[in-house]
Amino acid sequence: MTFRAALSVLDFCTIYPGESPSQSMARSVELAQRAEALGFKRMWYTEHHNMPSISSSSPAVLIAHIGAKTERIRLGSGGVMLPNHAPYVIAEQFGTLAELYPGRIDLGLGRAPGTDMQTLGRALRRDGHAAERFPEDVKELQGYLSGKSLIPGVKAIPGHGTNVPIYILGSSLFGASLAAKYGFPYAFASHFAPQHLEAATAYYRENYQPSEAHPEPYVIAGVNVTAGDDADEEFEKVCFRRVKAFAGRGKQLSDADVARIIDSPQGQQIIGMLKYSAVGSIEHVRDYLTEFQNLAQADELMISLQSTSHEAALGNMVNLAQAWQL
Repeated sequence: MTFRAALSVLDFCTIYPGESPSQSMARSVELAQRAEALGFKRMWYTEHHNMPSISSSSPAVLIAHIGAKTERIRLGSGGVMLPNHAPYVIAEQFGTLAELYPGRIDLGLGRAPGTDMQTLGRALRRDGHAAERFPEDVKELQGYLSGKSLIPGVKAIPGHGTNVPIYILGSSLFGASLAAKYGFPYAFASHFAPQHLEAATAYYRENYQPSEAHPEPYVIAGVNVTAGDDADEEFEKVCFRRVKAFAGRGKQLSDADVARIIDSPQGQQIIGMLKYSAVGSIEHVRDYLTEFQNLAQADELMISLQSTSHEAALGNMVNLAQAWQL
């Protein structure tokens, strides 16, 4: 049988219109439980701030809750935006999770803010140059988790010696270069930033420097999926909502306004972010993901379920599991 990449699911913990954050979190529990039953490898949770439709502002807290409601599936941050935090605090948080759920916790790290500039500077109080220290912060964090702290006399408790696996997240050659240099697995955010996928993953594999924890390179590539009999219609709705959300920030747009924007260069640029999307029947999704896996040289596909409701997302995931024969 041809090698098939492992599948994981990226959960934005979406707050649908008329919902509360608590309702979205309850649905995330159900999504993780269903993914576990279907045989998916892991769930990923994002760090976003000041976004009315996303409640995953604190991945560690969310993972702690979902870990208690599941049994086997791995749970990871996809990712923690490390420049927003002290590495020591993240080591303690994910060290705690590793002690609570041994062998199930993964720590994906990004350097983007995960929010708007107003929130970044005034609410998070993040140093404007914090991202420049990302490589050093990653090594400091790894030191705490490995039990080899770079600061004499300082241990992360919990965290010390847990060796929580670290993944570098990115959408450019910077992340690929850092992951290759340090010997970390690399996750490319091609589900919304497709431009440099092939160049980044090729560079990562060609320049990978083996580490003790990861003697071989490991590539995760993000891809959107809408699988099922009504997939084309559902994906159209997804694109419509996406354009309305991105183009309508701070504005009130009618459906007619959005329809006009979709046909404009701005609208096509927004929809172009979803370039890597498997949309259609179970057979078509299987073929698309096989081709995408080869294109990205991926060991794992991180799936962003493109659906307009929780029920549709669950059905989408069931169809995906069938397509990939999990």
